[in-house]
Amino acid sequence: VHGATLSDGQEVVVKVQRPDIEEVITVDLEILFDLARLVQERTPLMEIYDLPEIVEDFAYTLRAEMDYRREGRNADRFRRNFANEPALYIPQVYWDYTTRRVLVLERIRGIKINDIEAMDAAGVDRHQVALNAARIIIKEVLLDGFFHADPHPGNFFVMDGEVIGAMDFGMVGHLNQRLRDELVHLYIVSIQLDSEGIVEQLIRMGAAGLRVDRAGLQRDMERLLTKYHGLPLKEIRAREVVEEVMPIAFRHHLRLPSELWLLGKTLAMMEGVGLKLDPDFDIFEVSQPYVRRFLLQMASPRVWGRKLAKGAGEWGELLALFPRRATHLLDQMERGELGLTMSLKETDRLVGKLDRIANRLVVSILLAALIVGLSLIHI
Repeated sequence: VHGATLSDGQEVVVKVQRPDIEEVITVDLEILFDLARLVQERTPLMEIYDLPEIVEDFAYTLRAEMDYRREGRNADRFRRNFANEPALYIPQVYWDYTTRRVLVLERIRGIKINDIEAMDAAGVDRHQVALNAARIIIKEVLLDGFFHADPHPGNFFVMDGEVIGAMDFGMVGHLNQRLRDELVHLYIVSIQLDSEGIVEQLIRMGAAGLRVDRAGLQRDMERLLTKYHGLPLKEIRAREVVEEVMPIAFRHHLRLPSELWLLGKTLAMMEGVGLKLDPDFDIFEVSQPYVRRFLLQMASPRVWGRKLAKGAGEWGELLALFPRRATHLLDQMERGELGLTMSLKETDRLVGKLDRIANRLVVSILLAALIVGLSLIHI
């Protein structure tokens, strides 16, 4: 990365890709795949993580980072997402000079986010910076589903007014709407210390099986939550939390979605920065306004209407096909050609599908009733 000046006097930074780096990365990824398969086959980690799939996700992210045009588009997307957030500044991309291997960005100046002495000397309110950072992370992960996945201190500056300036948008994480909804539910029940709700949500996410020892898992989660609730950040270490969560995961055969590996890495990298900024920071207290916001969003008729429309579409398709399939089935029965040779696996799949359809029907009916009720209240 080099400093430069455009013809109009604008200061910029020019990021130039190293020669032959793609070949080096390809070899490294092949080694990583081999190691992942070896660990997967010979350790109990296979019960919790799909390591080859995690490496595949990492490889995709890393290869995408090689194209600097994609990084520029990521920066533009972050700027749009945070257009109404004055506490975050995203530098401009100069597209006239940007190519696949060269990126030109507006140069921003400030204090590195982990340079505590310089911030104190400049009179920066470190608690406000921590609040801003927490608000940004919660929004980009749970609301946008698009987050900065390389949050080391060199990529963030504290500018005037406790504004955080961000750089290096090559590595980003994506969370689809379904996973975000599930994380929001898990987030809310965790903040509320609802151990029973956590167990139900883990089952809903597929992290815990239907035959899991619910009482035992609930007891373990309750002990964990009680231990850490209300503690300031300086008394919580990610490594210690992981060391306590792992035995619970093994004991109850929890299997975490592979899509969450990049998010876990991102949050772990933020821990050291957060400890330096504000050791007494209480994420539970900061999270309360967002909990209320998420609850209101989940109660929104717009959300219900979308789910109702989706369920109605599936039922419409099923009802449209039913007469034709029923006639065909009756003809087979009349000719004695109906053979019940369905395998147990096929039976389970069919029962599971019918169960999901029934659940969606119940949800659709409930949503319809709630929407009608709200409209009557509004009238």
